[in-house]
Amino acid sequence: MNFDLDAAVSFVTTHARVLERRRLRHLLGEGSPGEVLLALDAHRNLDGGFGWALEPDLRSTTSQPVAAMHALEVLADVRDTSSRTVDLCDWLAAHTLADGGTPFALPYPDTEGSAPHWINADPGTSSLQMTTQLAAQAHRLAGHRKDVADHPWLRAATGYCLDGIEQTSGTPAAHEAMFAMHFLDAVAPISARARSLLDGFASHVCMDRPTPVAGGAEGEVLHPLDFTPHPHSPSRAVFDRDAVTADLARLAAQQKPDGGWDITFTACSPAAAPEWRGYATVQAVNVLHANA
Repeated sequence: MNFDLDAAVSFVTTHARVLERRRLRHLLGEGSPGEVLLALDAHRNLDGGFGWALEPDLRSTTSQPVAAMHALEVLADVRDTSSRTVDLCDWLAAHTLADGGTPFALPYPDTEGSAPHWINADPGTSSLQMTTQLAAQAHRLAGHRKDVADHPWLRAATGYCLDGIEQTSGTPAAHEAMFAMHFLDAVAPISARARSLLDGFASHVCMDRPTPVAGGAEGEVLHPLDFTPHPHSPSRAVFDRDAVTADLARLAAQQKPDGGWDITFTACSPAAAPEWRGYATVQAVNVLHANA
């Protein structure tokens, strides 16, 4: 599981957004949560939501659910204690549909540089994939913030996600399975229902080989660590330990000569490509660091 941390830092310094540079500094104990939040605020809108290409393949200025997910991920990483998180939950509540779910994306006019799946999303239909990834990150914060744990949006989203996962028939799409696993991992410590669903849903994941992404770019896959990145998560009990160890070695070995990690999907704009590589590099270092 050896990798070159200095080279990773050099890559992020040279190529990544300020947000990823500050996230990596914080991860390595060299920066404060406040520094990370300053960079995150560049993507924040006055309505409490986030946009401004926080999701690299959705370049819109407008607040979007996927940008909210990325924001919650950062807020959870730094254990935010500010009003940002509740403001964001309020924004999500305002855009939640009657069944408790969140649409994949909201309509927006500035579509330049965005991927078609964001532009063509149905704003009137709840997305299990989007809602599980939002709720998973929010539950990471809810563990130490009662105002998040008790927020009406998160309660409704959690019920929608549990119902949706329970009612899943057949094999779900790879990304839907990945975010459902993240959600179940986050909720299992406080929900017997989530714990009971975890084993069954894990059967949709390839434990010892990559999971192909149907309809994705040629060669696009998800690996075991994409489904179970955290070493102390409940899902680790259903993954073979040797398979996880092998996948950690695979992740370390995929560091490129320039110090960064590549993505296996196609970025949709010239700006998004280096932004995704910066994000992927911070994620790789985070997983390798946590599992060390």
